[in-house]
Amino acid sequence: MESELMTTLWQQLWHGLRYDTTPLPPLQVSGDAALTAAFPVSELAATSIALAAQAAASLTGNPQPPRIDGILASRWFHQALRPIGHALPSLWDAFAGDYATADGWIRLHTNAPHHREAMEQVLGRHRDRQQLAETLQRHNAIALEEEVVAAGGCAAALRSEAAWLAHPHGHTVGREALIEQNLQPVGPPPRWPLPPARPLHGVRVLDLTRIIAGPVASRFLAGLGADVLRLDPPGWQEPVLEQEVTLGKRCARLDLKCADGRRQFELLLSQSDVLIHGYRADALSRLGYDEERLQELSPGLIDVSLNAWGWSGPWRNRRGFDSLVQMACGLADAGRQRFGGDAPVPLPVQALDHATGYLMAATVLEGMRQRVLHHNGFSARLSLARTACLLQEHPYPPTVQPGGLPPQSAADEEQELALTGWGLAARLRSPFWLPGTPLLWSRSPSPLGSALPRWQSLHLAGRHSGDYGG
Repeated sequence: MESELMTTLWQQLWHGLRYDTTPLPPLQVSGDAALTAAFPVSELAATSIALAAQAAASLTGNPQPPRIDGILASRWFHQALRPIGHALPSLWDAFAGDYATADGWIRLHTNAPHHREAMEQVLGRHRDRQQLAETLQRHNAIALEEEVVAAGGCAAALRSEAAWLAHPHGHTVGREALIEQNLQPVGPPPRWPLPPARPLHGVRVLDLTRIIAGPVASRFLAGLGADVLRLDPPGWQEPVLEQEVTLGKRCARLDLKCADGRRQFELLLSQSDVLIHGYRADALSRLGYDEERLQELSPGLIDVSLNAWGWSGPWRNRRGFDSLVQMACGLADAGRQRFGGDAPVPLPVQALDHATGYLMAATVLEGMRQRVLHHNGFSARLSLARTACLLQEHPYPPTVQPGGLPPQSAADEEQELALTGWGLAARLRSPFWLPGTPLLWSRSPSPLGSALPRWQSLHLAGRHSGDYGG
C-alpha cells in the first residue's frame, strides 16, 4: 500500500508533530486496497494511526517502528465495534443531511435536539424530510447557512475549494499549523513509569470531548493503559456513538456552569496529567480556564484541544462537525466533480474526525515526551478544518482510483467477543503492531454518566496518589 503519496503524507504528519531534527522514522504499511474517494483517505488513515503508534514508541524509547495494517486502519475510520444481538440507533436524525436549495446545496446537522430546534426556528416544523426538502428549494444556500448558525444551529452550504480559499475563514485556516504546539512553564518532574507493555499505566487523562475526534484520541490513549475519565454535561446523549467511543473509559457527568461542578472539576484537573477538550475556541476561557489557569491548577499539564473550524478567522467559534467541514471547504464538491452528478459526494468515512483524533493522541504522547525531557507543561491545538487542508493538498491524480475495501471478514476481528454495557460486540483487531506494546483496553464501553466524576485508581504517575472521594 505504500506509495509516493503516502510517503508525502507521512513526512508532513511527522514534521507537523516533531519540530526538532529527529529523522523521519520508516513507515511500514501492508495491504493494497483503499477506500474509493477523490482524496487519499486510506493513506491518511494509515499514516495518522502510524503517527500515534510511533509517538508511543518514541515516548518509551522503543527502537522498532510500528507496522500498520492499511485495510484495518481504514476500517477503524468507519466502525471498530460490531454489535451482536442488538442494533445501533440510526446514525442520523430524520432531518439531517444534504438538501438542494434554489442556488446550490446545504447540509443540515440536526442530531442534537437543540440543533434541530434551531433549524426549526428558522425553517419551521415539517412532517417529514420530503416536506422540508420542498421548503429548502425556495432558499439561498449561503443566506440560509447564516440564518441557521445565527439561531444556534449547525449548517454548511456546499462550496468549491476555490470558493473556500477565497472565503475569509478558508483563507485564514489554511495558514494555521497542522498541530500548533507551545511549551508551558516547568512543572514537577513526572513519575511516569512508562512500561513498554502499558506505556500510559498510571497516567490520568481528563476527557472533555464529544463527537468523534476527541473520543478517538482518548480511546487510543486508554488502549495504551491510560486512566481516562470522560466528563459530559447533564443531559448530553450520544446514543449512536456511545459503544464506539467509550471503549476503555469511565464516563461521568459534571456541570461546569455551576459552582459545585467547577470546584469538582478543578480538583479532578489538579490530579490529572493530561487534559483533552473539544470546546469551541473561547468557550473554556470564558469559563475562566485559559491556558495559564489550567497550568496553575495542574503544573506541567499536557493540554491538547480541538476545534472544528480552526483557531483564527471569523468562524473560529462556530459549531461544526466533520460532515459540515467537508461541505464548506470543498471536499464534498470535489467528490461531486470526480464522480459526476449534481449532489455533494463526501468522503466515504468521517476521515477528518478520525485522522484528527489520532493526531491528537500522537500530540498528547509528544507532549509527554517533552515533559519527560524538560519537565515543562505543554499545550497544542488542532482542528478538523486544518486536517481537511492536508487532504486537499493531495488529491488522487485522475489516473488513480482505488476500488474500495474487500468485504469485512471474521479474520479482521478479535477472536473473543467483547461484553459492553449494551450486550455482546465484536471488535476489530488492532490496526498496528508495535513489538512489546499491544493496544488493549481494560474497560468495556459504557453508557455516558455511568460512573462518578472521581479518580478511582492509584495515581502512579505524578503529584497525587489515592482516590478522590469528593
